[in-house]
Amino acid sequence: MTLNTSDQQGGFPSLLIANAELPTLLGENLEQRWQALLEHCGEHADWYCALLASGRRQQWLRLIACSPVVMDYARRYPAFLPQLDQAGLLGEEALTEAALNLELKDRVASCGNADELASVLRCFRIKHWMGIVWRDLNRQACVEETTRDLSLLAEVCVQQALDFLHAQLCAEWGTPYSAEGEAQQLVVIAMGKLGARELNLSSDVDLIFTYPESGVTEGGPRSVDNQQFFIRLGQRLIKALDARTIDGFVFRVDMRLRPYGQSGPLAASFDALEEYYQDQGRDWERYALIKAHCIAGDRERGEELMSRLRPFVYRRYLDFSAIESMRDMKAMIQREVLRRNLQDNIKLGSGGIREVEFVAQCFQLIRGGQEPALQARSLQTVLDELRDLEYLPAPVVEELRSAYRFLRDVEHGIQAWREEQTQQLPTAAEPQAALAYVMGFEDWASFCSCLEAHRQRVAAHFANIIAPPEGEHGAGPQRHERWQALLDDLDPERLAAGLEAAGFNEAGEAGRRLALLLDGGAVKRMQSSGRERLDDFLPELLEALCGVDNPSETLIRLIPLLESVLRRTAYLVLLLENPQALEHLVRLCDASPWVARQLSAHPALLDELLDARSLFSVPDKDGLRSELRQRLLRIAEDDLEAQMEALRYFRLAHVLRVAASEISGSLPLMKVSDYLTYIAEVVIEAVFDIAWQNLVEKHGEFVGVEDGRRHFVILGYGKLGGIELSYGSDLDLVFLHDLPAGSYTDGERALDGSVFFTRLGQRIIHILTAHTRLGSLYEADMRLRPSGNSGLLVSSFAAFEEYQRNKAWTWEHQALVRARVVAGDAVLAARFEALRTTLLCQPRDVSALRGEVVEMRNKMRSHLLPKAAAGENIPLFDLKQGEGGIVDIEFMVQYAVLAWSHQHPPLAHYTDNIRILESLQLQGLVSAEDAETLTEAYKVFRSQAHRLSLQEQKGRVADSELAAERRAVETCWQQMMLIDELEG
Repeated sequence: MTLNTSDQQGGFPSLLIANAELPTLLGENLEQRWQALLEHCGEHADWYCALLASGRRQQWLRLIACSPVVMDYARRYPAFLPQLDQAGLLGEEALTEAALNLELKDRVASCGNADELASVLRCFRIKHWMGIVWRDLNRQACVEETTRDLSLLAEVCVQQALDFLHAQLCAEWGTPYSAEGEAQQLVVIAMGKLGARELNLSSDVDLIFTYPESGVTEGGPRSVDNQQFFIRLGQRLIKALDARTIDGFVFRVDMRLRPYGQSGPLAASFDALEEYYQDQGRDWERYALIKAHCIAGDRERGEELMSRLRPFVYRRYLDFSAIESMRDMKAMIQREVLRRNLQDNIKLGSGGIREVEFVAQCFQLIRGGQEPALQARSLQTVLDELRDLEYLPAPVVEELRSAYRFLRDVEHGIQAWREEQTQQLPTAAEPQAALAYVMGFEDWASFCSCLEAHRQRVAAHFANIIAPPEGEHGAGPQRHERWQALLDDLDPERLAAGLEAAGFNEAGEAGRRLALLLDGGAVKRMQSSGRERLDDFLPELLEALCGVDNPSETLIRLIPLLESVLRRTAYLVLLLENPQALEHLVRLCDASPWVARQLSAHPALLDELLDARSLFSVPDKDGLRSELRQRLLRIAEDDLEAQMEALRYFRLAHVLRVAASEISGSLPLMKVSDYLTYIAEVVIEAVFDIAWQNLVEKHGEFVGVEDGRRHFVILGYGKLGGIELSYGSDLDLVFLHDLPAGSYTDGERALDGSVFFTRLGQRIIHILTAHTRLGSLYEADMRLRPSGNSGLLVSSFAAFEEYQRNKAWTWEHQALVRARVVAGDAVLAARFEALRTTLLCQPRDVSALRGEVVEMRNKMRSHLLPKAAAGENIPLFDLKQGEGGIVDIEFMVQYAVLAWSHQHPPLAHYTDNIRILESLQLQGLVSAEDAETLTEAYKVFRSQAHRLSLQEQKGRVADSELAAERRAVETCWQQMMLIDELEG
C-alpha cells in the first residue's frame, strides 16, 4: 500500500489500514496509538514513518496490533527500534552472545553506581526484548530461536551485573579467598527455563547462588567470611535485576529453588549444596536440577559443581520412582488448576506445556543415568534422543514436538500483548483476535479447535506414560488381602501355611527365607518410602508366583534380587509399574536359576523385561553391531569408564535376551550358540576400536604407513572360533600383527611398532577382563598363542608362521582347525586364512597323527574328567569329557581335517564342527549315516549342556541317560581312531 501524505492527523501520516491488512477489531484503536507514538518520536519520526511506505509495513502493523506493549515501549524509548534496525536485528539475523556481551559491557563500564547500573540493564533488556518480539510475532524466528535469544539476553544481563557488583563489593570488603589462597567468585546456577535456554517472553529466572569454598576476604577495609560476602553480593544482584524502577525491571528473580527454600541461606558453598542434595534432596529437586546450568560467575567451577550433583539427578540404575513423583506432581498441579480455575492455562492445564516437559523429563529421570544422551537440558534435544533410542515412537515424538512448538508460540502470543506473566488464554475480544491472528487463524473458533486437538494429543501421550499401573485402583488390593495379612503378621508358620494353601511346594523353607528377609536388618534400616514400595511389591510378587511350576523354589531364587535392591527400591517400582515385566521376571526365574542370579547381580537388567518384543527376540549380527555403535557414539571418546560400562551392559542385556529366547523356545540350539558368538564378536570389534583409538591418541599414527591399515588381527580359537559359545564361555584369543620391522609412531610419546602392539594387546585384555560395577566382559585365555604363556603377547605374522610350520605340536594344529579372525585388519585376515589353509592341508603321516590325537585325548580325559564326588551314589556321565561325549566328536573332526585336507581342501574351509561334518559327508569320507549320527549326538549333548548351564548345574547327567548317542559316538571313534587299516 502506498502512503498518501495528504492523509495526515496533526501533521503526522495516518496508518490508513486497508481491510485486508488486519482483522477489523485489531485496527480500530491503532490510529490513536500510532499518532501518540509519532508525537514522542522526535528525530526518529522519519524512521517510523518510512516503515509505512516500506516492504516491512505489514510486519509493523502486525507487531503494533498484537503487542500494544511494544508500542508503549517505542513511545518511551523511540531510539531503540531504529538502533536494532541499524544493527540488522529486525530481520532474519539472530542475536549472538558475543555481540550482546560486548554491547552491555561497554555500557556498564560507564556506570558509576548501582542506580546507573539498574538503568542501563533495564534499557538494554527492553531494547532487545522489542527486537525479539518483532522477529517472533512476524515469524522471522522459530520458537527455538526466540527462547534462545531471550535466554541469552538474561544470561548477559546477569553476568555483566555480577561483574560490576563483585568489583564494587571487593572494594568495600576485600576479595574472597579459599583457605588455600585461591580467589573465589559467585557461581550463578540457572534452573528451569533459563537453565535450558528456553525462556519465554515474561519468565521469572530461577537462580541458585553458590561459591566453591569457604574462606575469608582479604585486602579490603574489613574482612568477612566468604558466605557473608556472597550473600551480600547475591542480594545486590537480585536488586539490580528484580527491583522496579522508573524503567521497570530486568527479570523477576525467584530464589525459592535453593536448598531449604526461602528459609535457607541465599548463598552456600559447593560442599554444603552437595551434602544437602545427598542427605535431604527430594524428588522435585531432582526434577528441577535437570535443566540446571551455570550462567554467570566462575563457569568452569560451576560445571565442576554440576558434575558433582549429577549422581543425585541421574541415578546409575533405572529409576521408575520418577513416575510416582511425576504422578504426584501432576495430581498437585491438577488440584491447583481446579482450585484456581486454570483449565484454559496452556502451561498447567490438561495437554499443556508442562505435560510435554513431564513426558521428556520422566524418561530423563528414569533412564538418564544409563543413557548420557538423555542428560541434555533442551527439551527438543531430549525428544530427538527418545526417538532415536526408540523409547518413544517417531510419530509420538513428532506430535509432542508439534504441540510443544504450537503451545510455546501461543504462550509468546499471550505474553507479547501486555508482557504479563501469564499462560492463561485471553477472555477479552481484542487480545483473542490478536492471538488468533498471530497464530495464523482467521478467527478465535478455528484457533481454539486446533489448540484443543494439540492438547488432546499431549494429554493422551502423557496419560499413557504416567497412568497408574493396571489394577492399582481396581481389584488388586482385594485380591492380595491374603498376602498382606500374612506379611503384616510375619509369623513363619502362618506364612508357610498360607503359601502352602496357595499351592507353593516346599512352603516351609520358602516362608522361612521370606520371614528372614523381612525381619532382617537391611529391611529394618530402609527409609519409609522404600519400605512402602517393598510392602506394595511383595503381594504382587507372591500372586504372580502362584502361576509358575515351582513357586517356592522361584521365590527363594528371587530373594537375593530383593536383597540387592533394598537400597534401590526404584527397581521395585519398575516392576509395579509394569505388570508384564513382573510376569516375565517370575517366568524366567522359574525356568532358570542362572537368569535369577544374573538379575540379582545386575538389577539394571530388569529394564530388558519391559518389552517382550525385544526380550524374546535377538537382532542379527549387523543389528547388534549397529546398536552397540549407537550406544558408544553417545559417549565421549576419552571416557573409557563409560565405554566399558556400556559394553558390559550391552553384553549382559543381549545374553539375557538369548537365554529368554531359548527358555521360551523361540531360539533353537544352533542359533543360541550363533548369537552368543555374534555378541562376543561385536564386543571384540568395539573393544579393538576403543583400544586402538586410545593408543593412537597417546602415541600417534605409524610413520610411513599410508595404506590406512591397522596391521593387527584378533584370532578366536576354541568355542569362539567354532561359533559355539555357551553362556559361561571364556574367549580363547591370539593377537597377530604384520607391521614392517622398524616402524614407529609419530606422537609426542612415540613408540616402536612392536611395543605399540604389545600395549594394544594389553589394553584389549584390560577392557575385556577388568571388573567394573557390571562385572567383566569376558575372561580371556591367551594360552594358545605360540609358546603359550611364555610366548609374546602379540606375535608378528612372520614369527607365527615360522612357529606353526616348524615348532607347533599336533594339538596346536588341532586347535587351528577352529581358529578364525574375529576382528581386525582385512588384509592380514586374508593372509592368516591362507596360512591356516596351507597348514591344515599339508600331507601328514596319518597313522602317527592318529596316535598323537588319541594320546592327547586320553591325556585330556585323565586330567580334565571330573572325579566322582564323595557320597555320589549315582554314576554320572560328563557331557564334555566323558567317553562318547563332546570332545570325542571334536577330536574326530579335527583328526579328519588334519588327515584328509591335503586331498580334500574344502574340509579346511569351516571352523565349526557341524559344517565340517557336512563337508566330510559331501567329500565321501564319512557315510551319511555316521555324519548324521555324530551331528545329532553333538547337538543333543550341547543342548543338554545349555540347559544345565541355565540351571546352574555342572555339565553332567546320570550315566543311564543319552546311552544311544554315546554308543553311536563310541562306535564312530572305534572305526575312525582305533583301526590302523583305515588310512582315508
